[in-house]
Amino acid sequence: MSAAAAPLRIAILVFDDVEALDLGGPYEVFTTASRMHHRLQPGAAHDLFSVQCVARDSSPVRARAGLRVLPDAHFDNAAPPDVLIVPGGVVDAAAACPRTLAWIAQAAAGAQITASVCTGAFLLAAAGVVTEGPVTTHWEDVADLRARYPALSVQENVRWVDRGARVTSAGISAGIDMSLHLVARLAGAALAERTARQMDTPWNPHP
Repeated sequence: MSAAAAPLRIAILVFDDVEALDLGGPYEVFTTASRMHHRLQPGAAHDLFSVQCVARDSSPVRARAGLRVLPDAHFDNAAPPDVLIVPGGVVDAAAACPRTLAWIAQAAAGAQITASVCTGAFLLAAAGVVTEGPVTTHWEDVADLRARYPALSVQENVRWVDRGARVTSAGISAGIDMSLHLVARLAGAALAERTARQMDTPWNPHP
């Protein structure tokens, strides 16, 4: 991505009972990557990534542990993302919401990459974004995902599964590693490594 290019739009879905670190981890990775990009390329005209939290409407979202999140945009006014991140948490209500599933499907159809963290894989499956092939989710939810969506090949003992346009990850720390992996895919391994160092987090680049 050149210094003159427009930023890549990263949309992170937020919903009631979302896992706070499932959304916070990718948010921190992509925003930190933008800061590190400016340090490495001081003349860059734009941020590398433009990150927004997108919800069903503009009301505050209550995360699973009680943290309140004020969305940056909602389904009716969010710009089409280049990268869609669907975090996990308690996803039953979100998975039963037709508007949420419709927005996920629409956003994923136009995105370069759609990725999930933890039980976000259930939302991708419910929205018809992943219908077959290898995926992963939190170890505690593997059996449930297999039972609900038998056409999926749910992988165990991996941190993420990268299928190109569709990427799924296992849990909170795996979501951070997956996000760093996506930074490497989109902007190079050097920036991913610099981002991990800035965040003081060990990055395992292998799934």
